[in-house]
Amino acid sequence: MLDLLVLLIGVLILLVMIVKFKINTFVSLIVVSVLVGLGLKMPLGQIPVSIQNGIAGSLGELAIVFGFGAMLGRLVADAGGAYRIAHTLIEAFGKKRIQWAIVVASFIVGIALFFEVGMVLLIPIVFAVALEAEVPLLYLGIPMAAGLSVTHGFLPPHPAPTAIAGALGANPGIVLLYGIIAAIPTVIVAGPIFTRIAKKLVPEAFVVKKKLTAFGEIKEWNLEETPSFGLSILTSLMPVILMAISTIYSIVANDGKALSATTTSALKAGKVVTTTTYPSSILENVMMFLGNPVSAMILSLLFALWAMGWHQKRHNKKIMETLAESIKSIAMLLLIIGGGAALKQILIDGGISSQIAEIFKNSSISPLILAWIITVILRVALGSATVAALTAAGLVQPMLASSSPNMAALMVLAIGAGSIAASHVNDAGFWMFKEYFDLDVKQTLKTWTVLETIIAVVGLGMVMLMSVWIH
Repeated sequence: MLDLLVLLIGVLILLVMIVKFKINTFVSLIVVSVLVGLGLKMPLGQIPVSIQNGIAGSLGELAIVFGFGAMLGRLVADAGGAYRIAHTLIEAFGKKRIQWAIVVASFIVGIALFFEVGMVLLIPIVFAVALEAEVPLLYLGIPMAAGLSVTHGFLPPHPAPTAIAGALGANPGIVLLYGIIAAIPTVIVAGPIFTRIAKKLVPEAFVVKKKLTAFGEIKEWNLEETPSFGLSILTSLMPVILMAISTIYSIVANDGKALSATTTSALKAGKVVTTTTYPSSILENVMMFLGNPVSAMILSLLFALWAMGWHQKRHNKKIMETLAESIKSIAMLLLIIGGGAALKQILIDGGISSQIAEIFKNSSISPLILAWIITVILRVALGSATVAALTAAGLVQPMLASSSPNMAALMVLAIGAGSIAASHVNDAGFWMFKEYFDLDVKQTLKTWTVLETIIAVVGLGMVMLMSVWIH
């Protein structure tokens, strides 16, 4: 319990540094990571290693995904593609129903893409739609975030639900089917309905913004100057399309399991030799390549350079200026995400998760509710939804020894819902939302943190309701 107190004190210190003394968020996160490591009595030499591993583990993939995603988004915006998409959506749905258009779009995008990738790709379009419709960015941003978060926590092939399904022996296809049933009402409650409440909670955040720090200012366009809607939407959603092709192939030809390489270790001549084996089929290798966010972003950026650059008769110098400006705008965002990952790694290496597991060792609560509670506590303590979900799955696995495949699928969803709850300062998603929407910490807690908690609670409610007739 003493270590949990250390965690609480660390979070309070972090909030005081950022909110009260206005110290740079990245610096604050690193300083607090060191202090928490000391409080958890970690060996001094391990603290910088954990910080380094946390940052490297988080930014290894995100650096290129965020970097190329920001470039792609800025190319679409600077060529007028984002304006064309915004104008077309508003004409098709009308200003009164534009929020629902964003909900549907983010849900579809979220099925194929990781949360971070979906956020990077959708922000420029949602910003353009908000400007054109003359509504506050958060009015559309909250439904967008709800769609991305729900799919990230509930639906395979996302990392957490896929990994939990494997750990609990649940069929990914059944998880996907039940997940969609649970996800739709959850998105509606956490998106459009919660937006009305959030507007009353944080009225100062619901203002029409002409410029975002993480994205810049969108200039005004004449519709005739912009690329066609088809080309604009194809360019924006190219990563979605590429990853969706891989996902559909996995569901149809690979029993819902994501394509991946197999790593084995063996002792040879007194040394541990690690061997990585890739699929033997050329088609499977191609699908694995398309389904990886890094390669999907590389291919998509190359297409965007043509579609939103050279094809639009833009000068090469202007295109390169667009790329350079897009990176400047997300540099601090990447550091902040790395700082949050460093704090998360300190908490994991400091043994917080094992202590929480011990507390619930002999509980008699309903397995579904118990799994959800354990996951929520781990999520609050560790920050990582995936780590919280996998840890909880390991704890509840013995409870499913005599359960049906359907119950295993519901357990996956209960854990997935819990892994979304109460995102705060030790979660990279918290800082992404804060920076992209130009909010302060208090506003982010009242919007993003509440939004994620609503998803977790409504998600559990749907799971319990489904458990009445699914056995």
